[in-house]
Amino acid sequence: LAAARGRGCGGRAPAAVALRLALLLGAALGSARATVYFQEQFLDGGSWQKRWMNSEHKADLGKFKLTAGKFYGDPVRDQGLQTSENSKFYAISSRFKPFSNKGKTLVIQYTVKHEQKIDCGGGYVKIFSSNLDQKNLSGDSHYYVMFGPDICGSETKKVHVILNYKNKPHPIKKPIRCKVDGYTHLYTLIIRPDQTYEVKIDNKMVASGNLEDDLDFLPPRKINDPTVRKPTDWDDRIQIDDPNDIKPEDWDEPEYIMDTSAKKPEGWDDATNGEWHHPMVKNPLYRGEWKPRQIDNPNYRGVWPHPQIDNPNYSPDFSIYSYENISIIGLDIWQVRAGTIFDNFLITDDEVYAEDFGDETWGETKGPEKEMNIKQAEEEQERERVTEEKYFEQRFRKKLERKKQSQKDGAMRNTIEKEEL
Repeated sequence: LAAARGRGCGGRAPAAVALRLALLLGAALGSARATVYFQEQFLDGGSWQKRWMNSEHKADLGKFKLTAGKFYGDPVRDQGLQTSENSKFYAISSRFKPFSNKGKTLVIQYTVKHEQKIDCGGGYVKIFSSNLDQKNLSGDSHYYVMFGPDICGSETKKVHVILNYKNKPHPIKKPIRCKVDGYTHLYTLIIRPDQTYEVKIDNKMVASGNLEDDLDFLPPRKINDPTVRKPTDWDDRIQIDDPNDIKPEDWDEPEYIMDTSAKKPEGWDDATNGEWHHPMVKNPLYRGEWKPRQIDNPNYRGVWPHPQIDNPNYSPDFSIYSYENISIIGLDIWQVRAGTIFDNFLITDDEVYAEDFGDETWGETKGPEKEMNIKQAEEEQERERVTEEKYFEQRFRKKLERKKQSQKDGAMRNTIEKEEL
């Protein structure tokens, strides 16, 4: 505040300075109460290789490189791990101090940039326990959480939320669409002790609910009463056959008829080929199987409401959200076209801190990143325009030169002809 007053603010800080001070104060308070289990921004150059371990499960796994990509908001802050080889599996992980999220909120957050306009490949992360063999990381490795975008063709453009429960993966039943525009996007998964969850993209909620309701961890609370049967007089047919509709007399035409216009081939030998018969052809008068038209059922009573009872096999579990010895984050993906950049990894117990972290990383560079990409596209279009103009100019000059040469040759021929004459 003193510094702000010293810049000629008349004793008051400008709105921008005041807002910045408020954000800094909020961030300071947030960081004081938040526990950050893992945070990775790749700000120290090649030192990231000491913290991340490549899997040796297969000899031909794809290699990651550190880069901000072809376009970015900041050349240093936007550096991340980028897939560099097409049609490869990738497996890399980083270890941190083990912790349990029992009784705490678990927030998993990171940024993904498919600058190659990916057509098929994963962009998700996996969270593992401390006993993972990092050098043998593969698609078969047991994980706690799998979260993030997955794209394959026009059909699959979704965000995975898969949680492990009793050694079995359970995917979310809600469809969540991911971003596919080629820019950096922030993905956040929040799992709370009250067994609710939230998925955010670019710090905006796109899905939420209860873990028990939206993932098939437990048997249903209620089931249909097996001792009750639907009444025999309950009619749940919406439509019925019209009893007044009568089949036309000329309807019953066979589907195939004999082609009497066909003649027996001249070289046909009954002894060798068997007795010759007229071939069968499609009957043009065939109208298919007759069915009476449908009318609304006057006795329709709707869907029978089967009485339900408490499921004797259901037993509540208030710990389905929690995991012990969370200690490793990894990328275990397949990509047809490489170029995806992963950055700004964060695992914490504080939703507010995660949101602020997202705003201070992705939030501050997303605008300049888009501006740079648009500028590059405009420059590329200008280069293509200049190249195209040069091409057509060269064609025009060559055509003009050929025309002049043709006229010159014609004049020379006329002179020769006159001399000969």
